[in-house]
Amino acid sequence: MAISSQPETSAPPLLRVRGLKRYFDVSKPLLNRLLEGKPRMILKAVSGIDFEITKGQTFALVGESGCGKSTVANLVVGLHPPTAGKIEFEGVDVATVTSRIQMEQLRRRIAMIFQDPYASLNPRWRVSAIVSEPIRAFDLIKGAGKISQRTEELLIQVGLSAADGEKYPHEFSGGQRQRISIARALASEPEFIVCDEPTSALDVSVQAQILNLMKGLQKEFDLTYLFISHDLAVVRHMADNVGVMYLGRLCEVATVDNIFDNPLHPYTQLLLETIPDVEMTGRKRAPVAGEIPNPIDPPSGCPFHPRCPLMAGHCREVNPKLTTLDSGVQVACHAVEAGDKWRPDHPKGSDI
Repeated sequence: MAISSQPETSAPPLLRVRGLKRYFDVSKPLLNRLLEGKPRMILKAVSGIDFEITKGQTFALVGESGCGKSTVANLVVGLHPPTAGKIEFEGVDVATVTSRIQMEQLRRRIAMIFQDPYASLNPRWRVSAIVSEPIRAFDLIKGAGKISQRTEELLIQVGLSAADGEKYPHEFSGGQRQRISIARALASEPEFIVCDEPTSALDVSVQAQILNLMKGLQKEFDLTYLFISHDLAVVRHMADNVGVMYLGRLCEVATVDNIFDNPLHPYTQLLLETIPDVEMTGRKRAPVAGEIPNPIDPPSGCPFHPRCPLMAGHCREVNPKLTTLDSGVQVACHAVEAGDKWRPDHPKGSDI
């Protein structure tokens, strides 16, 4: 199986992430460590990941809770500074932007929709003030009358009414609050929106409405999404390309069709086994076994090897790199590089 070092791209990406890392110091206070004789503890939330997002497309990050998805989202929008690596927006390294004017222009072009619509909206503000906040912050429109008109337009675009601007967030349902969050994100006229599990706090009956709204807005305004989710059914509906994360690393990156129809990494395959069998085919299922290891003290070698059905001796020692196959799929797995593929009857621990 031939392997190239870089994937081929047909268009320059809007966002490019290279070697991104984020470590958190979760140590006890110095005096406690001295008295207890314990070392400093570093949590490696993101351990060096690479991905690209083309303008107008949706790139989804999926994985179990605690794998680092939301940390990546926070890094991209600047809520956390990276420990190492680069985040480039249209070829410009965000970390090198020092001019206040340039930084404001960059922030205007990037927006975020948060996971919890109950916590992300100021309960003391009317909806009109919440939605118009980015307009005022970036000084996009002059005059109270024009700002009010624009705010009403945004509310109507997301399926609410102009009169809703006079209400407070507590007067709305969860789905309606998320529509308010989407209107606020659109207020700065962004090109790129980070969506951190935007439907996970909503009822299933409402999720489809919000997802369809987001798809429609993406098509209308040529938006680019970084979509964070643990729900694979949602990802299949929304994404063009998918990155599967495990313990702060990407283990597979491919188009959404490849991920769901021909997954290569054992973790991706096992993760897909968690999707309910709505057709009731009666096929045997192999859900992901075990627990995610402690990110403060991760396993040696491949971080997935304690749970992997293809684990071999060198998996405990060598951490596989994310490499690009001839098909364009990126995968980090010794077994895949060796041409192997997981089967339900594959004996765990066999040689590769």
